[in-house]
Amino acid sequence: MDPYGEHNKKVLSPLDKVSTEEAEASQVEESVITDRTEEPAELGTSLVEHLTDLRRQLIKSTVVFLFFFIIVFSSINFWFPYVTRGHELIILGPLEVIKFYMSISLALSLGLSLPFVSHFLWQFVKPGLNEKESRFIGFYSPAMLLLFIAGVAFGYFVVNPLSYQFLISMGSLNFNVMVSAQEYIRFLLMSTVPLGLLFEMPIVALFLAAIGILTAETMRIVRKWSYLIIVVLSAVITPPDFISQLLVLIPMALLYEASIYIVTFIERRQAKLEHIHVLNGTNE
Repeated sequence: MDPYGEHNKKVLSPLDKVSTEEAEASQVEESVITDRTEEPAELGTSLVEHLTDLRRQLIKSTVVFLFFFIIVFSSINFWFPYVTRGHELIILGPLEVIKFYMSISLALSLGLSLPFVSHFLWQFVKPGLNEKESRFIGFYSPAMLLLFIAGVAFGYFVVNPLSYQFLISMGSLNFNVMVSAQEYIRFLLMSTVPLGLLFEMPIVALFLAAIGILTAETMRIVRKWSYLIIVVLSAVITPPDFISQLLVLIPMALLYEASIYIVTFIERRQAKLEHIHVLNGTNE
């Protein structure tokens, strides 16, 4: 037996060392290739799972919306007087009846299904948020819904009837006023839904303050320009009469001032918490 056999030697020659290094390099390359092939597979699986979850939430939202639409459309004779408020409306063609019923039924169904749709979308985005974002959205989502409902209610009970009566009385001075059903529902939606969106101003201000874009001092500095923007928005989204614009301008100004107060309160609270944290760290 050869005592110098290859099983007893580590490196017999420089050629053996080169071959060993080549083998190790090939193993490293194979592991890198394996990792690279596994990463796209994992990304693809994650993307498919997200798309499947999104599809599931969209299907649930659609089912809820169709459920409310069937209920609203089938009970049209019950809620119809609440929409028309007893006004005499005319139709200009047989298809306008369907347009009117469909328009108002879609609007009411969307409003009724909005809380459920918001919950389904919240379930979809929640896993991708960090703890701070999840806590912020989870806490303020009910407030956003309540503010939207408050804005729509303000438009329905205050802005719409006053502006409608003002415009009709002004037109009746020189014209024989006849309002079509389609124009009436367009006027109703224009004087309610945009107000629901504008009433979200405090939540938007809180969100911008939470991510460090907006401060209470900045809101005070740009108060004049903000009021100018509010005036322009109230003129754009409301019917073209002074009464409607004034009715929208007043609550918008109050909401802006309330947003400043809320942001100031949040900033003071955060400063207090940071001060307590610093004191605890010093004591330790």
